[in-house]
Amino acid sequence: MSASNAEVTAVFNEIADLLEIIGGNAFRVRCYRTAARAVADMSGAIGEALAAGDDVPPLRGLGKDLPGRAAEVVATGTCSLLHELRGMVPPGITSILHLPGMGPRRVQALRSTLGISTLEQLRDAALGERVRMVRGFSPDGERRLLEAVVARLQHERRYTLAEADPAAQALVERLRTLGGVEQVAVAGSLRRRRDTVANVDLVAAAAPGALVMERFVTSPGVERVLAESPARSGIQLAGGLQARLQVVAPPAFGMALLAASSARPHFEKLRALAAQGGLALRGDGLYRGRRRLAGDTEASVYAALGLPFIEPELREDLGELDAAQAGRLPRLVQLGDLRGDLHMHTSAGDGQHSILMMAEAARARGLEYIAITEHSHGVVLGRGFSPGQLSRQIDAIDEINESLDGITVLKSVEVEILPDGRLDLPDSILARLDLVVASAHEQLDMAREQQTARLQRAMDHPCFSILAHPTTRLLEERLAMDVDMPRLVRHARERGCFLELNSHPSRLDLDDRACRMARDEGVLVSIATDSHSTAEFDRLRYGIGQARRGWLEARDVLNSRPLAELRPLLAATMGRTASEVVAA
Repeated sequence: MSASNAEVTAVFNEIADLLEIIGGNAFRVRCYRTAARAVADMSGAIGEALAAGDDVPPLRGLGKDLPGRAAEVVATGTCSLLHELRGMVPPGITSILHLPGMGPRRVQALRSTLGISTLEQLRDAALGERVRMVRGFSPDGERRLLEAVVARLQHERRYTLAEADPAAQALVERLRTLGGVEQVAVAGSLRRRRDTVANVDLVAAAAPGALVMERFVTSPGVERVLAESPARSGIQLAGGLQARLQVVAPPAFGMALLAASSARPHFEKLRALAAQGGLALRGDGLYRGRRRLAGDTEASVYAALGLPFIEPELREDLGELDAAQAGRLPRLVQLGDLRGDLHMHTSAGDGQHSILMMAEAARARGLEYIAITEHSHGVVLGRGFSPGQLSRQIDAIDEINESLDGITVLKSVEVEILPDGRLDLPDSILARLDLVVASAHEQLDMAREQQTARLQRAMDHPCFSILAHPTTRLLEERLAMDVDMPRLVRHARERGCFLELNSHPSRLDLDDRACRMARDEGVLVSIATDSHSTAEFDRLRYGIGQARRGWLEARDVLNSRPLAELRPLLAATMGRTASEVVAA
């Protein structure tokens, strides 16, 4: 067995959570959290690096025991420390910890105040309106928590793309090398790039006699075979993620992939459209009577129905078929359309690498510009910058730009939006920047009207460019802030500022609906990584997937512009004229 990066990440995160619940050393907690985040964003497999005896940069400087713990998890899927810590808390605590809106401190508060250690106990306490009596929980927060508990008790766990993608690709590569297999592809909600998925779906085309299912059910990391037949099988991987494989004859591959990659309402409308034309969609293709018209490829099926190819991200029955029939399908943005990244952190703040290293890594990925956005000093979670520190970084960036070729570093900051809507740095220092990225990290449980007004006031500041991760959600961990998103999008349009689509796979914030809302209102979206290391530039692919689900084209994306076109747009948000930009 060789555990994946995602599995190592999950173990490290749970260790950090459990350490915090039992009151463990804060530095040790932080080391495990940093290691979890770094391993998740490694471009290669940590197991291969450890096996080769390589130094693993993400673990460097985080304590002597981290490489050994990582090797233990890679070899066994778990580690002795995790089992030791699990034995120190009631078994239901971990389930509560994984609820949206919860964290170690809140779990500990519920446990010490109400004696809650299971989901059922938490449900009963919320129904009895006792959770709101615990410090840090409001009536609205109690209601949302109850909804999350009920949903968790009724449904299976969901996984982020960063958890599901590596597992899916490992299975695809394993099957692709088997003799007799002609094609293998990821399907289902993962191919549609839903922000979370319940399982991994795969479709394979294979010649008769190919031992596809035998290889599938014996893949590394399989904990349990859920079902097995020549055509369909299911497995459960370490960590709980389930994967399903459908095997078809090569001529039916396109039809099977189309069916497996479409939300049911989309596919049912395709079926109805076929019936209107006297055709029938079957498991292996599109038919007129006994004559098979299409099915080898997805495009052939759409074409036989008189439609252009509809990208998987759009197949949700949200108007895509009407748009296809009217010739109005968007030309969805692609990763290669992006020219820069406008949100990242360096080792001067809470990141891992220097400004120069981040710039060189971005240039190697074909980017033309980046913006350095350390936190302001009011942010508790990171090493925030004071006005003096930011001033010195501005000067340092000017010097770095003089020595750089092929990429430009823009001067920025991720300034905290205070509870009353003010920004956490003086105007005098903000005015020296090329752009200002602003976000909220504290008091996220305000009432809807108050929270919306808070963000609107911040957006009205004369130095305000981009609202970062606008709802502050963390998928499967923290619910989105309760804000009036249509009102916020309209306000951004009126103010002339921009909204961020944060590409961190645990955020993907804006969501797809808000992206489409921004598109319809003419508000440009910045697809940003929020990188804390050079490896995290790879997050852009997650943001692109979300943007495509939101019907965004390259023209709808702020950082699809070359620098010469971007500068005037940013300057306008900072109250500068085109002539001032040229002079600068």
